[in-house]
Amino acid sequence: MSMWNPWRGCKKCSEGCLHCYIHKGDAKHGTDTNEIIKTKDFSKPVERLKNGNYKMKAGIVYTCFSTDFLIEEADGWRDECWQMIKERQDCTFLFLTKRIDRFMECIPDDWDQGYENVVVCCTIENQKNADYKLGIFSRLPIKHKCITAQPLLEQIDIEKYLDDIGLVVAGGESDCEARPLNYSWVLDIREQCVRKNVSFEFRQCGTYFIKDGKQYKLQTKDLCSQAKKADINFKRKENSL
Repeated sequence: MSMWNPWRGCKKCSEGCLHCYIHKGDAKHGTDTNEIIKTKDFSKPVERLKNGNYKMKAGIVYTCFSTDFLIEEADGWRDECWQMIKERQDCTFLFLTKRIDRFMECIPDDWDQGYENVVVCCTIENQKNADYKLGIFSRLPIKHKCITAQPLLEQIDIEKYLDDIGLVVAGGESDCEARPLNYSWVLDIREQCVRKNVSFEFRQCGTYFIKDGKQYKLQTKDLCSQAKKADINFKRKENSL
């Protein structure tokens, strides 16, 4: 597993961005998150050692996890990134985006039905954005699709959008200003995935977590481990009729 952030900085664009951890972290260091700039790791996937081997190991590459791969300010740099992605067929590049409505403007000329080594994850947080973004996502030529409902802000119905989806991830918001996550919303999404035979993962609880009508406050360090203890992840059944 590798991380690749060819640029840094992002701009809030949806309800899920309200308490963005990237903006919070940058504010502590006096950094302007709204300034999108190339990083020193821009060419990381194709950098080589003295023996000619790639520095970055083969495997999954989490791409632009501190920004958005489809952000407008990176339009002039993205084509070069696609070339690096195409070169590294031994890697699977996964990126999340809140800007799926820009996707067709941002793909390379030879995209066709998608690159085999690219996974695109569309992020949603409420029913309004689910209907808008997943309505677009469901029609896009992408070979590997996933959905991230994090931070999940309300109960949502996404079942009609789950065809051709490989994985759905759900989770809550962290920090003292976090909006609460109701466990029933998570279970409801899980049941939708089970009915459609789509893999599901409960990634993290929220700092304020509601279960059986009672609200709990959890420490940030425990959010992922508590979600794992719930033991509700679902793996799609192969050859299911």
